Amino acid sequence: MLIESLQNEKIKRLTRLLSKNQDRRKAGAFIVEGQQENERSLHFGNQPEEYYICENIFKGSLPDSKIHFVTEKLYEKIAYRGTTEGIIGIYKLEHRNLDEFKPKQDSAVIILESVEKPGNLGAILRSCEAFGINALIVTDPRTDFYNPNVIRSSVGCLFGMNIFQASNEETLEFLKINDYNIFTTFMSDDAKNIQEKNLKNKSAVLFGTEHSGLSDFWKEKGENVLIPMSGTIDSLNLSNAAAITCYEILRQKLEK
Repeated sequence: MLIESLQNEKIKRLTRLLSKNQDRRKAGAFIVEGQQENERSLHFGNQPEEYYICENIFKGSLPDSKIHFVTEKLYEKIAYRGTTEGIIGIYKLEHRNLDEFKPKQDSAVIILESVEKPGNLGAILRSCEAFGINALIVTDPRTDFYNPNVIRSSVGCLFGMNIFQASNEETLEFLKINDYNIFTTFMSDDAKNIQEKNLKNKSAVLFGTEHSGLSDFWKEKGENVLIPMSGTIDSLNLSNAAAITCYEILRQKLEK
């Protein structure tokens, strides 16, 4: 059957899952839009529940699963990005526990405290995956990992990453138990050049909110570092700062 109407009950459920974090949590599901993103979701073992396909647009192949076909006009209305290769998948949500993560001796993690903007979280996930960061931990999160904009801006890199939610207290305990070197990023005169720090061993670099930086909880919990700059501006966009840090970690590890 070809679905044409926004009033179809299946479409109503899909749009709720696309737009409401609480509905995704309640259903234990998340939404993936776009061919590359769905391919990555499957590649990393996520279990599909059903797909919504526009045959006029979608040119890929699918695993055995429940498939609903929609018109091109309807797809443009329900898709988060309009015409995105004609595929929207619904997947089973798997909960990830920080206690289950067993870091290696040279493990590097990025920690984001109370990150608010889905686009920033997605961009940081993309940098973490590109530069070989072993895990991303979000403490006291204010945005949903599976917000469609997180998945879009990460280009599906979310699916290949170890990503966890935890409180500040739980995260600090994890870092101490696993002997991480902790680096904070407060705006202060005592901050040291991150390039002068050894990031080859177990390292955790923390970033705060886009608006106010790290909270006082993290003061004196680690060494304070900064990215050297020569311009007149005194700070970088959160995702840019995280990307430069991820690259610096990889650069040091590749040194002979």
